[in-house]
Amino acid sequence: MSKFFLRAAVAVVISVGASWASAQSSYPIKVGLMLPSSGTFANLGKDVMDGFKLYVTEQGGKLGGRPVEYIALDDESDPSKANENANKLVKRDKVDVLIGTIHSGVAATMAKVARETNTLMIVPNAGAGEITGSMCAPNVFRSSFSNWQPGYAAGLLAAKKHKTAVTISWKYAAGNESVKGFREGFEKGGGKVLTDLNLPFPGVEFQPLLAQLATIKPEAAYVFVAGAAQVKFVKDYAAAGLKTSIPLYGAFITEGTLAAQGDAAAGLLTTLHYADGLKNPKNDKFMAAYTKAYGAAPNVFGVQGYDAAQMYDVGLKAVKGDTKKKAEIYKAIEISKIDSPRGPLTFSKSHNPIQDFYVRVARGNQNVMTDTIVKGLVDPSPDCKL
Repeated sequence: MSKFFLRAAVAVVISVGASWASAQSSYPIKVGLMLPSSGTFANLGKDVMDGFKLYVTEQGGKLGGRPVEYIALDDESDPSKANENANKLVKRDKVDVLIGTIHSGVAATMAKVARETNTLMIVPNAGAGEITGSMCAPNVFRSSFSNWQPGYAAGLLAAKKHKTAVTISWKYAAGNESVKGFREGFEKGGGKVLTDLNLPFPGVEFQPLLAQLATIKPEAAYVFVAGAAQVKFVKDYAAAGLKTSIPLYGAFITEGTLAAQGDAAAGLLTTLHYADGLKNPKNDKFMAAYTKAYGAAPNVFGVQGYDAAQMYDVGLKAVKGDTKKKAEIYKAIEISKIDSPRGPLTFSKSHNPIQDFYVRVARGNQNVMTDTIVKGLVDPSPDCKL
């Protein structure tokens, strides 16, 4: 082959490669948002979505240099529909990433679909231990927490002042794991959990459980319910006269619901990986941007959505937007150090966040940070075989 034809052939290859790269950069990333937009967790799903979209807006509407197309699907917080819904997004809509969800049972099924199809999944809330435990996978990450983490932190906090406690929760994966975390933290601090009281998800008939609690008379109580049930529980607890006699601890119990809980929530102590008004430069900017965009201050769910978008952006930037380089995307997220509004965010071997947990006290409509109960808390995830 002559030098002329060789140079021409090389030029054609370069031109084709450049054209492909240019075409790819203009082709949108498909983000599958499988979140609740109805039912108990609808508001939480909206908060996550708002946080995710805020980050993308800050990047000029792009992730990894590519425009973003959102494909949203209401998961209805119904595990029986999770497999069909997740497969719709992956196989019908050909999404590049699954973002979801709030309900642990739904998220666990989503993770199964993600594993089977090697689709990147980022969990912006559901803390089901198996997702980053026995079901852990190179392509499955959390931007939130494991159910064990905030429960464990609350147990450490309660043990500083009390020797006995009773737990109250919904009887489903999230409730069971949160209670397990509390028990471990409380017992590590020298306390004893006398019994666990529960009711089926998403029940809100708390009075029988509160009557049992009053009879048992522990020094403290720990609760895990979520969404709209938080408001009813806190009001029922105060109305039963228990607030002054048996101090109540929790994780999410006052998150995003303080305005509706009113005076019943005043003074309640919680432990979480975010607090209203948390002071760091990233959070100052995040709070201002979120409030301007949505007309309300952000909560932890908005932070988790925002960081899910940050994580995906890190992965995409590492491969210059080439979604076919899946292994490289996963590795980039795995070793990333995210500048989160919550503080420094890195990831364990199981892809669960390593993060600080704060003590918060409910004052007015804010969960105000008073202390850091544990820094860099790692879920041990003993069942993860990555």
